[in-house]
Amino acid sequence: MDCERLPGGPPVLWSAPPTDDPQAVPVTLDEAAEKATNAAGWVEQNWSTWLNTGLQILLILVVALTLRMLVRKALTKLIERMNRSAQAVEGTALGGLLVNAERRRQRSEAIGSVLRSVASFLILGTAGLMVLGAFKIDLAPLLASAGVAGVAIGFGARNLVTDFLSGVFMILEDQYGVGDSVDAGVASGEVIEVGLRVTKLRGVDGEIWYVRNGEIKRIGNLSQGWATAAVDVTVRPTEDLDRVREVITEVAETMSKEEPWNERLWGPVEVLGLTEVLLDSMTIRVSAKTMPGKKLGVERELRWRIKRALDAAGIRIVGGIPPQTEESAPADPTAGMAAPSAFASPASPQSAAATPLPRPDLTK
Repeated sequence: MDCERLPGGPPVLWSAPPTDDPQAVPVTLDEAAEKATNAAGWVEQNWSTWLNTGLQILLILVVALTLRMLVRKALTKLIERMNRSAQAVEGTALGGLLVNAERRRQRSEAIGSVLRSVASFLILGTAGLMVLGAFKIDLAPLLASAGVAGVAIGFGARNLVTDFLSGVFMILEDQYGVGDSVDAGVASGEVIEVGLRVTKLRGVDGEIWYVRNGEIKRIGNLSQGWATAAVDVTVRPTEDLDRVREVITEVAETMSKEEPWNERLWGPVEVLGLTEVLLDSMTIRVSAKTMPGKKLGVERELRWRIKRALDAAGIRIVGGIPPQTEESAPADPTAGMAAPSAFASPASPQSAAATPLPRPDLTK
């Protein structure tokens, strides 16, 4: 840039002309000084605003990140406390009736992950809106658009939202877990995977059922707490009830002392009494509290032992081989003979009437 003084005028600054502009653009020193003064004044005028906005944004980010860290740490400590309480009851008599510690740990970890994600979304989302507000951006149209979009998504994906919320509450309430045998109404089987939207069950024939959590209206868990094994013994009404009770009680005491039934039986085998009395039979109900999931095995073993014990005691159950009498009357030899008939004698009038007439000889 060159400086040249015109005759009778102020000095003029000449800028080097660009390659595509053959004429130079003259700029005076006064105009340049005025532009620099205006720029410095604009910077000085807005400097405080910029500094205030920057400090405000920095404070928002610091508070949001600090709050997020504190909330996540509090949730982590809460999950660890839940795990410690689960490990404390494991191996005790009460712990056997509750869910095992490993399952409680998995459930608490899943709950903690969901809560941490929700807390991070809420805190960082609120901080983002506050940062936009610090830039003097009108949030009303943005919030209105987000509200309309949320309503549209809610109507379009209401089944998805229902499945997700149902899955969250199922995990929070610990309704079932992996390895449990459940009856979900629409399907039943062993739980092989629990998700926030879909639960996978393996049926008794090996098939896999994909059940949406929002479609489960009721759930029956067969693997929590304890189960009840019930066996019905049907005998003749002429049997001695005290003797039948004594035999069944001996079988139950012997079974409760043998491996592995002493672990699967969580209570004494009880003879509850008669449940049905008919003319040709009477039914006695036997019940026992068992380990969850071992009900069918205990029932089969009880039937096996009770049947053998009743046979050894001479007590016949209904449906067995009928008893043989010691003395039987001689058979009547005429029992299989038919009654005499008038047609057996050819001289009887009935036989003569039934004899066909001879055919006439037409050749004569």
